[in-house]
Amino acid sequence: MAIDSSTLLTQPFLIFETPIFTLGTQSVNVIWLAKFTLCLGLMLLVVRWIRHILNTRLLVGLVVNEGDRKLIANLAGFTLVAVGIVVIMQVMGIKFETLALIFGGLGVAVGFGLQDITKNIASGITMMSERKLKVGDLIYFAGGEGRIRDIFLRSTVITSFQGSELIIPNVQLTNNIVEKWGYQAKRGRVEIPVVVEQQSNLVLVTELLLKAASQEPSVLSDPAPKALLLGFGDIGLNFELWVWTDHIDQRSQIRSALNFRIEYLFRRHAIKIPYHPTNNRNLYPATDAAANLINGSPEAASMPSIHNALIELPYFQHFDELEIRELIEKGSPRYFNPGEILVKQDEYFPFFCVMLKGEVDAIFENEKVSQRLFSLRHRDFFGELPLLLKIPYPTLMRAVGEVVLFTIPEDYFGDLLSRYPQIKAAVSEEMLKRQEYIQLCQSSLKKMGLLPEEFDNNPVTWLKSRLMKLWGN
Repeated sequence: MAIDSSTLLTQPFLIFETPIFTLGTQSVNVIWLAKFTLCLGLMLLVVRWIRHILNTRLLVGLVVNEGDRKLIANLAGFTLVAVGIVVIMQVMGIKFETLALIFGGLGVAVGFGLQDITKNIASGITMMSERKLKVGDLIYFAGGEGRIRDIFLRSTVITSFQGSELIIPNVQLTNNIVEKWGYQAKRGRVEIPVVVEQQSNLVLVTELLLKAASQEPSVLSDPAPKALLLGFGDIGLNFELWVWTDHIDQRSQIRSALNFRIEYLFRRHAIKIPYHPTNNRNLYPATDAAANLINGSPEAASMPSIHNALIELPYFQHFDELEIRELIEKGSPRYFNPGEILVKQDEYFPFFCVMLKGEVDAIFENEKVSQRLFSLRHRDFFGELPLLLKIPYPTLMRAVGEVVLFTIPEDYFGDLLSRYPQIKAAVSEEMLKRQEYIQLCQSSLKKMGLLPEEFDNNPVTWLKSRLMKLWGN
């Protein structure tokens, strides 16, 4: 029904009631479209809420694992949306016969113009129904690797090991080869390719490869590591070390650690990596000449070396090259300007700190006094008492000049104490010298209600007793 301009001027709201087009016997106008949009929006909100309740409450109570919970919630959401659209359209006056024509026309349009989206939706339904890939699975595919975080109709969200999220069209996962590790799977094999010169002692090479594997904590002894001679290459003998681990998601770190160990053992036993005949360059990136050039430069001489600073310390001086490398890998240097606060009083700082440069004051502050208890310099350390007693720092630690710390995480510090008696002895000896600091630690434990009733008033005696309980000697 057409409306002339004079009618619009006198009754402007008629434009909202004017039919735009018809669906079967139902006239569609602006008001109808607004109602339909509102109903559709409310329906989607309800479906989203139902999915959330299913995933986080109802299915959790039924002891369903995370992957199955998300699968069931997504399928339920898809079904409810489809049914909801049909119900809304029928309530809005569109008959079933008209719906069949509409969906038939949409099917033709989809077939011609939305083929990729249709394929991805079909792939998503296939993945959800077959359940060959589930939320939590660790997968390797042509575009990368990571764990499946969620599976939707059109795409799958994968969390990479770098922490980013990959949005992968479902068709890429259903139409291509995907290597899958299950949600509970942690064990797997890591292969390390190695090339040695053709004149090498094969028995010694095999022995060193297996020794490197036995020294790596992440490698399992059962199944036992294997060293295989795969063939005779153009530039040397091709070996491959096979190891098994219960941390297959960390295989890049494990491969790196094994490569370090293999290179170290080969160098100590004169097993050489062959040069490529075409360019006379070592398979490893840096040549000896390049290394000498770098190490002899003025810039290199002026650069501080964490490695050299650590091996000068009496409690690390017996570390070999691999142990120092592990220490540097686990810890981290931190740099502070003069006057900067390293750790605040009453703050828990989960690191053991070694002084590599500068001076640090330990200052006790309250409402009445600010008192410097002691100062720390090169080769000193701090943080051992708060870590062992599990208490916040009783003092503020402030940089006097430029300070370089080497910080070791709490869990690795405990590992060092259990593995190296010289570190335990050095820590024990130094702790017993700081009586004022021990008294403050006693006060902190007392405030926290953790100080035993039978503690000795002598702080050194009390600490010795505490250490005996902690270390069992």
